[in-house]
Amino acid sequence: MSPALIELSSALADLTARTASTVVAVHTDSRGSSSGVIWRPGVIVTAEHTLRRDEEIQVTLPDGRAVLASLVGRDSSTDLAVLKSPEANTALPDLGEATTLRPGSLIMVVGRTRVSGPIAALGIVSLVAAERRTWTGASLAPYIRLDVNLQHTAIGGAATSADGKTFGIVTPRFGRFGCVVIPAVVVNHVVGTLLEKGRIPQGYLGVGLQPVRLPEALRQTLQRNEKTAAMVLEVAPDGPADKAGVVIGDIFVAFAGQPVTRLEDVHAQLGADAIGKPVLLRFVRGGVVQDASIVVGERPPGGH
Repeated sequence: MSPALIELSSALADLTARTASTVVAVHTDSRGSSSGVIWRPGVIVTAEHTLRRDEEIQVTLPDGRAVLASLVGRDSSTDLAVLKSPEANTALPDLGEATTLRPGSLIMVVGRTRVSGPIAALGIVSLVAAERRTWTGASLAPYIRLDVNLQHTAIGGAATSADGKTFGIVTPRFGRFGCVVIPAVVVNHVVGTLLEKGRIPQGYLGVGLQPVRLPEALRQTLQRNEKTAAMVLEVAPDGPADKAGVVIGDIFVAFAGQPVTRLEDVHAQLGADAIGKPVLLRFVRGGVVQDASIVVGERPPGGH
């Protein structure tokens, strides 16, 4: 092996070891685990979809000890969950600014297994966009996709650049291939909100929607190029949509001034900043286009 390759190999191993000092294994049963990052003293961030239950959670620390952790809260829209464990007070990640990454940048994803210790995967940044909304409606800014396949135990681990900066948490949830980084700025926001409130406030309309294909004649009437919209299948009594006069069978064609072609177009406008504000809805009822103003509520547990 050439000296240059030996040097590179040693550098990658050192990078993995440094990053692994901030990474834990998260497990809720006797088999399997995912990863998490000690984000603040006593605070761990992991991938929400890997957390199978809310109680009896354990984490394996960098020193090998398995300790209990309690759930602070979940945010399925960003696939983040926050845990508390007083024993998780070892090294903290050296956070980097994700906007400095470019397509082609080398990255190391570092996780931890409950038995074998640190695990690593080397890849590159395949896409960087200033902002993109996921199918859950969450806004990731920047949006970073990595060309790396993750084993389950590495999900929720740290995405680390070649200079040793951790720039986010990795999850495969929002991509068809590779994985996506939840950037540190988003993680910080979710952690702060969950520690303060125990939940992430989200907007609520009180409707159940289903995608629907618009007939050609209706599209011509609407002078609309988009072929799909969203039909109301359910209206919660006394919810924001019910109070605005929305009924089952109405077809949402625009919301907050943006065309509705899929459910995500509505969800994307229901962030915490929309709560309590009126939003213009354009819909079709009986072939007639109508407008209504809906005051966005705060989503209760299980609300649409």
